[in-house]
Amino acid sequence: MASNFHHKFMLWRVWVANASFKSMILSFLRHNWLRRHSDTGRRTLLKGLFPILVLISFVTALLVNNFIPAVAQLPRQEIRGVWMTNNDFDILKDRLKVRDAMSKLRQMNFNTAYPVVWNSGYVMYPSAVAQRAGIQPFVFRGSDGHDILADIINQAHRQGLLAIPWFEFGFMAPPTSELAMNHPEWLTQKRDGGQTSISAAGEVVWLNPFHPQVQRLISDLVLEIVTQYDVDGIQFDDHMSLPHEFGYDKYTVSLYTQETKNPPPANHQDAAWVRWRADKITAFMVRLNQAVKTRKPQVMFSVSPNYYDFAYKFQLQDWLAWIRLKIVDELIVQVYRPNLQSFISTISRPEIQEAQRVIPTGIGIMTGLRNNPVPMSQIKSQVRTTRERGLGVVFFYFSSLWGYTPDSLSERQAGFQSFFPSPALRARVE
Repeated sequence: MASNFHHKFMLWRVWVANASFKSMILSFLRHNWLRRHSDTGRRTLLKGLFPILVLISFVTALLVNNFIPAVAQLPRQEIRGVWMTNNDFDILKDRLKVRDAMSKLRQMNFNTAYPVVWNSGYVMYPSAVAQRAGIQPFVFRGSDGHDILADIINQAHRQGLLAIPWFEFGFMAPPTSELAMNHPEWLTQKRDGGQTSISAAGEVVWLNPFHPQVQRLISDLVLEIVTQYDVDGIQFDDHMSLPHEFGYDKYTVSLYTQETKNPPPANHQDAAWVRWRADKITAFMVRLNQAVKTRKPQVMFSVSPNYYDFAYKFQLQDWLAWIRLKIVDELIVQVYRPNLQSFISTISRPEIQEAQRVIPTGIGIMTGLRNNPVPMSQIKSQVRTTRERGLGVVFFYFSSLWGYTPDSLSERQAGFQSFFPSPALRARVE
């Protein structure tokens, strides 16, 4: 919306400038018309007209130079963000540390913070929805009992940063969580009856994304956040999906059989079976987007999936369809690979270029884990190649920007400072 306003404003400036100069020229010509038959008059006319023509050329060039980039950049506000995870909890629970974190991000010309709000089957804020579902026996609170999410959003906005809460776990949950133990009927399974898979978070179960009660839980949590907090957006990542081995629970088998008159194929990679499940997740995301936009039209609907071939074939997440259905306002594709050529090949894929033409698009870059530090040299090369393609950057995750690293703190901070030498704040839409 802010970009559209800027576009219209620039068009208005050009129109006013053109109208003003036309009026100036006509006035000048009328003033000199009576003298057009005399040599002196003609010389006066040319002498007076020359500086005005020079002025017109100068101002027109200035307007054009300012106007063209504004139009070209309308869909692509540069994203400069960082995810704040449960691993950052020692920072997130302390008001002073959060203030310092947001101040550092602003000093280094970041513009967006993505704080986690849904992880391991629990929410990171006081939630009536979670309590009704029996999945919130306790609440993550700050060191002085404060609302962590409210503090992060407030501190981010004070520094001019956008705050976009992040549903990290999506349909995924630990098998020992209250969510999984209290609602076994919400879980899906593999064809052999197994209910767990191994992920980066360890062994997990998967909520059935086709089950209406699961859909209602996620929708109610999202709308609770959008309603109660001054968020700039809401983000769903690669776990707003389902591994392709799953979907053989009784509810889904019955639904598929009812709609297709056939039982699900034994082959979980069967193209029609993959498409049916992916389309069901897409339909849910469409409804979720409509509910969010009805509640708060200006809130961004952000997604941060894996690259498309993997996301669709292995996670039933057809995010390219979501973009074509115009339900995605911002895309961050996670590309966590150390090999530069593989990294470049992935960020150059046509579906990323397609997204980039219509919405702000960025790449998720790994900055390190506790057991897997990433050197600044790797981060620099990935940031450079990403920005050369006009793509934004989001780092995973905050503490690893200058922690868990083989580099010195000064090298690390200097490196991040060099990425964004000038500010590029993203406009908030009130």
